[in-house]
Amino acid sequence: MTLPAQLKSRLRLPLIAAPMFLVSGPALVTAACRAGVIGSFPTANCRTIEELDHWLAAIGDDQKRAADATGTAPAPFCPNLIVHRSNPRVGDDLAAVLRARSEMVITSVGSPEPVLKPLKDAGCLVLADVASVRHAERAAAAGVDGLVLLTAGAGGQTGWANPFAFVRAVRSFWDGIVVMAGGMSDGRAIAAAEMLGCDLAYMGTRFIATRESMAKDEYKAMLVGSRLDDVLLTRAFTGLETNMLRPSIVAAGLDPDNLPARGAIDIAKDINAAERAKPEARRWKDIWSAGHSVSGVADVPAVAELVERTAQEYEAARRSGA
Repeated sequence: MTLPAQLKSRLRLPLIAAPMFLVSGPALVTAACRAGVIGSFPTANCRTIEELDHWLAAIGDDQKRAADATGTAPAPFCPNLIVHRSNPRVGDDLAAVLRARSEMVITSVGSPEPVLKPLKDAGCLVLADVASVRHAERAAAAGVDGLVLLTAGAGGQTGWANPFAFVRAVRSFWDGIVVMAGGMSDGRAIAAAEMLGCDLAYMGTRFIATRESMAKDEYKAMLVGSRLDDVLLTRAFTGLETNMLRPSIVAAGLDPDNLPARGAIDIAKDINAAERAKPEARRWKDIWSAGHSVSGVADVPAVAELVERTAQEYEAARRSGA
């Protein structure tokens, strides 16, 4: 199964504005969808189920307004369900997504199997984050529609594999949708991912540094001033392999080269509203993530401007065959 033609016809670019914890919100999602790329957000960005229902309704209303104004349906939005066993909200978040009749869903940090049947029964396209060939095989066997390949360049939760080897290894057994995540800095990279055998690309870091993102101004400025060598791979803050910005670690008073170990993954602590409000709960709020594509961040444009610029780069790359 490749990307459904009906969905593909609604895209200006074969691109997902990646779901980013405490960064992706309704303004970024709706701007992305109106510009012709898939807008996504982690459901855990909402502090309560009521807030999640409100976000989903607001995004759905904007989709209708955009369709009425242009006569064409915008790109779909795509909630991201964190399915790790330590997330106490996954069932309630799933119910909210089903109420909103989302066309697409991304599952991450665990097996998609517990949420797959109700999503598929509702006609929802399900993409699963995977960081290894073994994970890809398991997700494929569970019956997902697409695999999001987390390669070594992805910001936040990341993978270890080289994208060229990872895509070809997965394509040896999988003919469904493939999304490349990691290192997508411009339209040329998206065109290269397509040539390699991908249907879509994930772009996260570039969208953090947009006017519509929920990131702090200081975070956006740090992205503009950083480069690839400022990205540190560590388990210190989340228990998972995560790409974080060295300058933000230093600003928080920590030594990037001498970080304490963190225990088991605990999604409940990350999404708990009371924990987020604690001054000492610095990860994600004050210690920020970025992918290898940070070297391509030079300004803080509106989402529409970023998509238009990226589309021009993509079309030029396709014309040149490079």
